[in-house]
Amino acid sequence: MENIAIVTGGDSSEHDISLKSANNIKAILDDSKYKGFLVLIKENNLYVVINKNKIEIDKSDFSFIYQKRKKYFNKVFMALHGPPAENGVLQKYLDKLNIEYSACNSEVSEVTFNKYECNKKLKKLGFLCSKSILINNKNINTENIIEKIPLPFFVKPNTCGSSFGVSKVKFKKQLKKALDTAFNHSNEVIIEKALSGIEIGSGVFFDGKKIIALPLTEIKTKNDFFDFAAKYNGESEEYTPARINNEITQSIKNTSIEVYKKMKLKGICRIDYILENHKPYIIEINTIPGFTNESIIPQQIQAANLDFKEIINLCLANTKN
Repeated sequence: MENIAIVTGGDSSEHDISLKSANNIKAILDDSKYKGFLVLIKENNLYVVINKNKIEIDKSDFSFIYQKRKKYFNKVFMALHGPPAENGVLQKYLDKLNIEYSACNSEVSEVTFNKYECNKKLKKLGFLCSKSILINNKNINTENIIEKIPLPFFVKPNTCGSSFGVSKVKFKKQLKKALDTAFNHSNEVIIEKALSGIEIGSGVFFDGKKIIALPLTEIKTKNDFFDFAAKYNGESEEYTPARINNEITQSIKNTSIEVYKKMKLKGICRIDYILENHKPYIIEINTIPGFTNESIIPQQIQAANLDFKEIINLCLANTKN
C-alpha cells in the first residue's frame, strides 16, 4: 500500500478552502491501494496531521517518525490552493527528492498562477483572452489605466485565487479602492477588460490514454461576478451541464483539451471562460481546483456519471512528468 501525502494549508487567503479540499480527498481515497495522510504546510514548515496531532516532517527527505518508525511518502496529491503549490515552488522541492505529484510541474504552475503571463502565453498559442495590463505600482495615475482599458474592467491580484481581492470597477471613483484591495493580496495587479456573457467552468483531466473534458458548468450569480461569496457561500446558481447548445458545448470542450495539451497541464484542471457573442474567452486556468462540497469539479464528475474515487486513482496513477 502506498503512502499518499495530501498536501494542504499554506499561508495564503485560500488556506481554509484548501483544508476542506484535502479532507474531501482523504475521505474518498481508495483505501485498498492508498494510505492517505494530511500534510499541512504552514510558515514554510511541513507537518503530518494524525488524530489532530501535528508531527513535523523532515524536509531533507520528506519523511516523519510515527510510533518510533520512520515513514516515507510514495506520492503527493496536491490539494493546496495558492502558494507554494499553484505557483510551482513546492514542485521544485519534490522534484529534487524524486517524489511524484498529481499537479502540473513547477514551470507550468509558475506561468498559470501569474494571470498576466498566462494570458500572454494563451494568446500566443491562439486562444482568446480579454485585453489586460499589468500594474506593479500602487501610485500609478488612474487616468492612464482608463485610457488603456475602458470601463468597466476587473481589478485582480495577479497571483491569487478564489476571487480574493477581485473588484469589478464600473466607475472611475471605484478604482483607487479596488487597487488597494488587490495590492493587499499581491504585489502585482492585473486590469482586465470586463467581458459580458455566460461564465463557464470546464474540468479536464488525463485518464492515462486520452484527455477527457467533463460536462461544462454554467455559473449564474446576482453578484457583480463569481466572487468568493458566490463560490463558497451559496450566492450563485450552477448548472451542470451548462444550458448552452451542443455545438458551443463541444467547441468549449475541444478548446479545453487543446489548452490542456498546449499548456502541458497535468492532473485535474479547470479552465474558466466567459462566453461572449458565442466566443469562449479564457479568464483563468486553475491547476489545483477546489475539491470541496461546493466546488465545481465534483459536480462535473457526478454529472459525467464517473466515480470520483476512480478519478483520484487515475490522477495518482499518472503522476510522472
